[in-house]
Amino acid sequence: MPNNALLPPFDDLMTFLVITRAGGFRAAARKLGVSPSTVSETMTRLEAELGVPLLIRTTRNVHLTEAGRELADRLEPVLAEARSAIADATSSEGAVRGRLKIQVPGAVMEDILPPIIDGFAKAHPEVRLEILVDDRFTDMIATGCDAGIRYGEHLAQDMIATPIGPARQRPALAAAPDYLARRGAPLHPRDVLDHDCIRLRFASGALTEWEFEKDGEILKLDPAARLIIATAGWHAAVQLAIAGHGLIQTFRNWLEPYFETGELVPVLEDWCADFEGPFLYYSSRLTPRPLRAFIDYVAAQRRQAANG
Repeated sequence: MPNNALLPPFDDLMTFLVITRAGGFRAAARKLGVSPSTVSETMTRLEAELGVPLLIRTTRNVHLTEAGRELADRLEPVLAEARSAIADATSSEGAVRGRLKIQVPGAVMEDILPPIIDGFAKAHPEVRLEILVDDRFTDMIATGCDAGIRYGEHLAQDMIATPIGPARQRPALAAAPDYLARRGAPLHPRDVLDHDCIRLRFASGALTEWEFEKDGEILKLDPAARLIIATAGWHAAVQLAIAGHGLIQTFRNWLEPYFETGELVPVLEDWCADFEGPFLYYSSRLTPRPLRAFIDYVAAQRRQAANG
């Protein structure tokens, strides 16, 4: 009969989590540096101790049972807290040590996050930084991240959001002068539906939204794309717009250098309203010391910017 009054060995629980992340016994064994049979024996022992099956084994891979999925979801934050406790315990007085892993969209890696990372890394040289760039709205905790950065995303109740980077940003619609000479400039957002458009696609498969706003009227358009390029290749998309292949919409600060040289011309500027900048979000229950130092650093930088 299983003894649920006692906690299973921590190593057994860790093995279970590694299996769920790796997707199978053999991959987990490679990560742990043990044999697949040892991993299998550990899982058999853990399931016997808990009295419930955690994994459904097939010839090629494993799948979580409902009980296994619930256990994995609840163990992840516990593991993060354990890492935080270890980092705090090994930090000398006044120094911050440990790992800080942040999940961010590609857009903030262009010009918003690098200077913040630069300053933080210099202020806290003993913190190991890992940046996971992913445009998909994935579970931050499930990916082992301490915090994430998102635009206007509705957050769970146990999440805290604080501004990071510019408070407001602005989009821009643009095209090359020769394209506008050939096709004419759109006078209203709906006119773009009759133009060649260069669209950007997130890693999730979704196209970036073309949104326009003026005098309280909001228009969200999905124009047919002559060219579709992944968001990671936005530089190439801009170069193709410069070459005259159509209209492009993206962050205005990305296009400003080309406005200054005249290679691109802004279009429908009065319909390109600014929007809220990115937010750093993290769990209200888990704030490892490196994350707390990062939060404090970002807040200090914003205060400094506000004071000129």
